[in-house]
Amino acid sequence: MILDRQNRINTTELQTHLKNIDLGQGPLAPEQITEFIDQMQVYEGAMYEISTKLEILDSEFQVRFSHNPIHHMERRLKSINSIIGKLQRRNLPLTVDAIKDNLFDVAGVRVICNYRDDVYSVANYLSAQSDIQVLRVKDYIKNPKQNGYRSLHVIYAVPVFLSSGPHYTPVEVQLRTIAMDYWASLEHALRYKTDLPDAKLAEHSQTLLDCARSLQNIETQMQNIHRDINSAPQAGEAPQTS
Repeated sequence: MILDRQNRINTTELQTHLKNIDLGQGPLAPEQITEFIDQMQVYEGAMYEISTKLEILDSEFQVRFSHNPIHHMERRLKSINSIIGKLQRRNLPLTVDAIKDNLFDVAGVRVICNYRDDVYSVANYLSAQSDIQVLRVKDYIKNPKQNGYRSLHVIYAVPVFLSSGPHYTPVEVQLRTIAMDYWASLEHALRYKTDLPDAKLAEHSQTLLDCARSLQNIETQMQNIHRDINSAPQAGEAPQTS
């Protein structure tokens, strides 16, 4: 199952939005708007290309091992405002070249797997495909963040075939288990969507850290049971960069 966080690009709405943007140096030139829209369509194509590959992998696992490693996927493109905000925080110009050279998470796919073995298996099988390049790997499962966050982040370059030829485009893929996603959603809500007093925020943050450790232990036990009753591939290492 794939969940899209927004509808496909509406070029008319995107063009109108871009025309109304003024960063203090006047509105964007028409050619800048056209170039930006074209690039966003490339990012969208790369996002769909990766998710199609993942769907095929999931189907193959079901045929070969009677097991679907992917519970569901979520796709999203960064909004215009998010892109502009990130460029401004880095003191970068609002140009397509600046986006292509510095932002690697404009297109994103989140892959929610059933077990930790599934996370690494899916990532490695995807990385082994000959038309994909692995640009960056951050394994927060083996090396969780201080707050307890766990996930495997891989930035892939995938070819998008246009009339001018293939355009290798980055897509950030976040792979995590159901438990990791459940935890991350609550932590995100606590961090960004509450106005709790500092003391209560610190209390909940510590509780979430304790929960992350408990979930890790529970996942390990459930993974061991799953290994005993299922013949799906086992993997414990993240993919290597190309």
